[in-house]
Amino acid sequence: MPFVLPFPDIDPRLFSIQLFGVEFALRWYALAYIAGLILGWRYVAALCRRPALWGGRAPMPPERSDDLLTWMVLAVILGGRIGYVLFYQPAYFLANPGRVLAVWEGGMSFHGGLLGVATGIILFSLRNGFPILSIGDAVSAATPIGLFFGRIANFINAELWGKPSTAPWAVMFPGEGATCPVDWTAVCARHPSQLYEAGLEGIVLFLVLVVAIQRGALAFPGRIFGLFLIGYALARIFVELFRQADAQFVTPDNPAGHVIAFGAEWGLTMGQVLTLPMLALGLFLYFRARRVGA
Repeated sequence: MPFVLPFPDIDPRLFSIQLFGVEFALRWYALAYIAGLILGWRYVAALCRRPALWGGRAPMPPERSDDLLTWMVLAVILGGRIGYVLFYQPAYFLANPGRVLAVWEGGMSFHGGLLGVATGIILFSLRNGFPILSIGDAVSAATPIGLFFGRIANFINAELWGKPSTAPWAVMFPGEGATCPVDWTAVCARHPSQLYEAGLEGIVLFLVLVVAIQRGALAFPGRIFGLFLIGYALARIFVELFRQADAQFVTPDNPAGHVIAFGAEWGLTMGQVLTLPMLALGLFLYFRARRVGA
């Protein structure tokens, strides 16, 4: 049997209390969203305090980032959940509509969250007379912070794990992830794909955007937004090669969980299919960006 890593004994609940027979718990999953939103909010405010980065004038006063945070909280939660319901398990939630609001159980789509955030940015900017693309740049610069914490929470929850692997850093996930239809062992070690995503979508992408900002990218409205979409798309497409397909897409005739549409197997996972439009939009925004005042 190859060497594998045991799953760390981390309770998904940071703490819980019983009140009148009902359990109230603070989960790492919820804490990840809170940490990502708060740190992202402070980072956006910090960027807006440096008008030189924006070509001489920030897109909004730093204190207005408080209002932006409110819009982003609603956009992330509503967009992420609606996207998950529509993109990944529409039949299940149609049969169980009462589960749609059970966000504490997990089930958030990044692509849905992105659409929600984009809608929130447009509405917030139009309502306040701020430049849409520059507000989008500010939010995009901070988004990898939330992605990092979110993927760490996925790992703690032992969800969205990777494909079976014999790599020395493969992890033995508990529960459903412990069984494996392969010959080399009776249990299943898998790629910790959540950590791959935390590293690429979180740390690496954040550093790429920091370097671009220091080189003056914020003075070109839409360039950071485009670079974020490109970076996320490339990272997600790559990590999907190691990530286990969602169970609802896996059948005996389609063990890889590829998307089947119009009677044909596309050879791509749902995550990759949803990411391709992001890549196209990112390339468009990046290369059409024009310097402020040009």
